[in-house]
Amino acid sequence: MMTRQDKINILIVDDHRILVEGLKKLFENSAVIQVMDVAFTGMECRTILTKMVPDVILLDINLPDISGIDLCKEIKERYPETKIVVLSSFNEYAIVRRMFENGASGYVVKNAMPEEIIMSVEMVMDNKVFLCEEIDLLMRNRTHNPVWLTPREKELLRFIVDGYTNPEIAEKMYLGVETINSYRKNLLVKLGAKNTAVLVRMALEQKLV
Repeated sequence: MMTRQDKINILIVDDHRILVEGLKKLFENSAVIQVMDVAFTGMECRTILTKMVPDVILLDINLPDISGIDLCKEIKERYPETKIVVLSSFNEYAIVRRMFENGASGYVVKNAMPEEIIMSVEMVMDNKVFLCEEIDLLMRNRTHNPVWLTPREKELLRFIVDGYTNPEIAEKMYLGVETINSYRKNLLVKLGAKNTAVLVRMALEQKLV
């Protein structure tokens, strides 16, 4: 698979110290991967990156000081050559999709097999995308089965696509503006859309309305 002479330098960014120790032991036995450093917060990660840039970052989403979703985007903008493998307990479609939109190359759940974690690092260094088995299944199922919306959510989405404002939609659906605001936010989360423009595009592409 790989034709490298040097070991792959990785940075682990995770605030779960027991997990980090386990990962360090895992990579100690690897002939191709070595742990360059460890960061327990987003701030520590930023500091390390000003001194040395790893080949691959194993990045947790749930950090104590910053969202890994935002940190992923920031790292890829500053260090585009660095590959990012998400190592997270989150297995929701919208979060996985957002991480890949923000530049991740791999996604592994924390209860994945050790072999999958090692393989994820090697494959992203080969410029391939890696999904552990659980996430791969999640994404395949989602691709084949479009998101399920309630009748009320579909009605709201149709009005959004047609360009109506929240007050106009509230009037048409006989609901309060605050309720419409809440429904609209829920739709963005449910579809993993960053804003209304993306929401409209997804609704049309996936034929949700």
